[in-house]
Formats: sequence, structure tokens, C-alpha cells
Amino acid sequence: MFSFYNFVFPFSFIFLLCLDAQLMFHFGVYIIETMATPLLTKKIVKKRVKKFKRPQSDWKMSVKTNWRRPKGIDSRVRRKFKGCTLMPNIGYGSDKKTRHYLPNGFKKFVVHNAKELELLMMHNRTYCAEIAHNVSTRKRKEIVERAAQLDVVVTNKLARLRSQEDE
Repeated sequence: MFSFYNFVFPFSFIFLLCLDAQLMFHFGVYIIETMATPLLTKKIVKKRVKKFKRPQSDWKMSVKTNWRRPKGIDSRVRRKFKGCTLMPNIGYGSDKKTRHYLPNGFKKFVVHNAKELELLMMHNRTYCAEIAHNVSTRKRKEIVERAAQLDVVVTNKLARLRSQEDE
């Protein structure tokens, strides 16, 4: 609920600050207000980053690239011949401790209004908010302001917030 002011620096050190800190000018002194840091300390390792492609999707236009399990009796992929397309298995799963984490170290929580941010107040070091795609600009401003008060990280806080000038 409260903001924590961590450091006070003269103006010359402002360009050395990290990106997740906000700068405030308060009574002639620049104060750095830091956002919540993620609780996750373990390095996120993905066993496989490339998506599994559907066999024969590269040479047949009617076959989309979305994965479907091959079921043919003569399918080389189903019979796991050497050099053929790989099939998804349980062994490709990510580590349970880092599963569903974003690269910034938080788990994603989709928010539709400012009241839903109250759920993240006690979990602001584990979850970050992501504003849903169908939220209006006015509500987005309210959500971003409330998130700053609650010290909750918002992944897409700059989306649809820039002002457009009339020509």
C-alpha cells in the first residue's frame, strides 16, 4: 500500500538507474522509487523453445503447422524413425519451480479493472498484472495508477496510453 523510497541521489547519477525504478522530484531532491522485485531467484530454463510442427506441414499447404498427433499406420513420425519430426513428450516439460514464469521473474495475472488489482496486493513479488486487451484507455489509466499505489508491476502499462494530436 505504501511506497518505499530507497535512495536519494544528486541529479548526475540519474542516468545510471535501472529501468524498473521511477524518479520523483520531492522538495528539491531526486528520489528513486523502486518497483516490486520478483521473489524468483532460480534461473528459468526452457527445455525446448521451438514449437512442434505438424508433419508434412512444410510441403502441403492444406496442412497447417499446428501440432496434431500422427495416426497413420505407416507414419514415420509416429513410429519415431531417426531424422524425422520430433513428437511432444512428457520429458520436454519445464522445471516445476519455474513453470509459467515470464522472463521478468513474475507470473502473469490478467486484470480487467482496478478492483482486481487488490488480489495482487499481498502477492506483488510473485505475480504481475497484465491489462486485458479489451480494456478501454480510461480504465487503463485507472489500473496503472492503482498498480503504482499497490506496488504491483504491470507488463503492458504503456499500451494505448499515448496521446494522439489532431492535425
